Amino acid sequence: MKKLLLLVSLVSLPTFASVSANVSFASDYIWRGMTQTDGPAMSGGFDYAAENGFYAGIWGSNVNFNDGAGSELDYYFGYGFEVGGVGVDLGYVAFDYPENNTGLDFEEVVIGLSMGDFGLTFALGQDSAPDYTEISYALGDFGFSYGEYDEYGDNFGISYGFSCGSYDCGLAYSDFSDGGYGADEDAFVFSISASL
Repeated sequence: MKKLLLLVSLVSLPTFASVSANVSFASDYIWRGMTQTDGPAMSGGFDYAAENGFYAGIWGSNVNFNDGAGSELDYYFGYGFEVGGVGVDLGYVAFDYPENNTGLDFEEVVIGLSMGDFGLTFALGQDSAPDYTEISYALGDFGFSYGEYDEYGDNFGISYGFSCGSYDCGLAYSDFSDGGYGADEDAFVFSISASL
């Protein structure tokens, strides 16, 4: 059903809409402080954006959870606008693991707020999935974030973005503190990406 909703949303693309693609390689796929691959990751996706603030997209990556899941495919759509100088983003994300049948799939309703270089994100897990809250700050090419993931733990991250010729590169450090997940993790990650 969620795939159908995305397809219906993309059926007619107005002339002022844009469609873009992206591809990326990273030494590790870190999500909310936790490794999803325990090694290199290749990812990519397609995004649609309209001038009125509506957006939708699909994104995929390899994963390695040692339980049969080998790939992740995410579907998302949302609407971004501004109220009194505060950016607001209301969205929906479905996380699918096509090769796994142990119930890893889940969905979130996401509320993002931004003002200047500060950001605040609330991801509300659906159907008993845990919630996630993150605060972030951008300082030039540097980014800082702190997040709390219910039932799993807290994470802190520092990132630095720079150009590698015609590509976008990044260095990041991530630290995850166990809050019931069963592991403490930290990682240094290098990434290189391109957009079309």
